[in-house]
Amino acid sequence: RHQAAPRAEAQPQAGSTVLPVIDVPIAHIQANPYQPRQTWDSGALKELADSIREHGLLQPLVVTRIVPPPVEVRAGRKAEPVPMYQLIAGERRLRAAKEAGLTTVPVVVKEAGEEQKLELALVENIQRAELNPLEEAGAYKVLMDSFNLTQEEVARRVGKARSTIGNAVRLLNNSPEILQSLSSREITEGHARALLAIQDRAARNAALNYVIENNLNVRLTEDLAREINELGISALDEEGKLRGIETRKRERSAPSGERRAPLVHNTEDIALTDRFRSALGTRVQFNRSRNGSGRLVIFFDNEEVLQGIYTRIVEEEEF
Repeated sequence: RHQAAPRAEAQPQAGSTVLPVIDVPIAHIQANPYQPRQTWDSGALKELADSIREHGLLQPLVVTRIVPPPVEVRAGRKAEPVPMYQLIAGERRLRAAKEAGLTTVPVVVKEAGEEQKLELALVENIQRAELNPLEEAGAYKVLMDSFNLTQEEVARRVGKARSTIGNAVRLLNNSPEILQSLSSREITEGHARALLAIQDRAARNAALNYVIENNLNVRLTEDLAREINELGISALDEEGKLRGIETRKRERSAPSGERRAPLVHNTEDIALTDRFRSALGTRVQFNRSRNGSGRLVIFFDNEEVLQGIYTRIVEEEEF
């Protein structure tokens, strides 16, 4: 049998009402149907469970009472209904308590409507930084759609700026592939916002693969998105992959006030890039600005490839 360590009593503040902490059976607590968190770190849960075994559950869960079902009549006597509760905040602690073998947990009982259940669960997870960007955005969207709230109203309730809510919700307009990569943290919110700017969905997913494969930062992903939008449908080859596009890295040595001439992408440049690639047998980057200047970059993976490029250019057998 596991016994919780003594809990520190909450200290009342002036003008506040302190709700009592009571122990209830874990079996009498139902999950919060509005829980925004969908993924759980098994390693972190095990660590918390180990801590609970050692010290007990030090922070009470927050629950609300559930209206009990109609009482049963047995032998002419009314049976007392079993008190039931629904979790509002503390699902991670509840899961860990179950894993630790506890049969009862400390709770604070609070009256809460459906809207407040979601709001409290969302605020708790945000304060603990336990939601991934997709879960957080989904919770904001549920608040807005289920309870007819504006972004401004949601922002006030969860203590965030309105722009934060707007940016988060817009992430949900991305493709399932991008949302999955965001959920698994292959990319960041900044990457997802940059990819959302790409107008063509197929090109957007191709760019996602390119960003992950080349480990692009957010700034370079934004550059890539702009280039793809300039190229339009011609940005993809027959296999649906990006072609003739290499994200430009700004030279660190360039004066801060210096501006690049805008790049030009057209079918001739794309075809020329493909011809360079075929002729040299390697990846190339070809950029040309409106004023006629430009840059041709030839990539090689090892000394052998470099020698092959040199031989093709100068038509000599020895390097």
